[in-house]
Amino acid sequence: MNAPIITCFERYEKKYFLNPGQLAAFTKSLAPFVRADAYGQYTICNVYYDTDDYRLIRTSLEKPVYKEKLRVRSYGVPDTDGTVFVELKKKYDGVVYKRRITAAPRTAQMLLRGIRPAGEQSQIQKEIEYFRRFHEVAPKVFIAYDRQAFQGVDNSALRITFDRNMRYRLDRPDLLAGDDGLPILQSDDVLMEVKIPGTCPLWLSRLLSEHGIYPTSFSKYGECYNKHILKANQTESRKELTRSA
Repeated sequence: MNAPIITCFERYEKKYFLNPGQLAAFTKSLAPFVRADAYGQYTICNVYYDTDDYRLIRTSLEKPVYKEKLRVRSYGVPDTDGTVFVELKKKYDGVVYKRRITAAPRTAQMLLRGIRPAGEQSQIQKEIEYFRRFHEVAPKVFIAYDRQAFQGVDNSALRITFDRNMRYRLDRPDLLAGDDGLPILQSDDVLMEVKIPGTCPLWLSRLLSEHGIYPTSFSKYGECYNKHILKANQTESRKELTRSA
């Protein structure tokens, strides 16, 4: 991926689920207004950091006005000397703010264990380090999905992405360990995200309305926690009670 690396984002993000029929019809209507972005189709891999009791995602699911998360992301499975993104993502009053740095995979892991390389820290590094120490986080879950991405013809800051095959694993929260995982969702629906610095263009609002596509509140990590992590923890708790009885 050779597009310029952006380290700071401020934008609105809206999410929509499309069934296969809606997806085919909507993407056909969308074609005159967008083009494939510099990345096209690719796999996104993430490792989410959280506390031992998953406090960050539990707080996020309560839908507070302000929430934040820390993750490490790669585009595809990185090489050991490749590049990953350490991202601090915040959301306040509907606006998403993302600040990130780049590093080699093992360097990123060291940074998030509190092992700093020699030299002066950037401001974003300081913010990430403060978050790590304050919340006492560790890598908890790996989540990957296959994405097709587009940008607006008239406004390249508008991005529309389609995510399929959302999957997770708990046993190997490491970007170097491959992109396999268990399915997060059991349906063929596709998650569409609209990302734009300002208001939604009129043509897009019209298309969404014409195709009966409405926004939804959805978090990949949140869905994974509710459907899989929480269930696994409850099962383990019942086993512990049975063993101690």
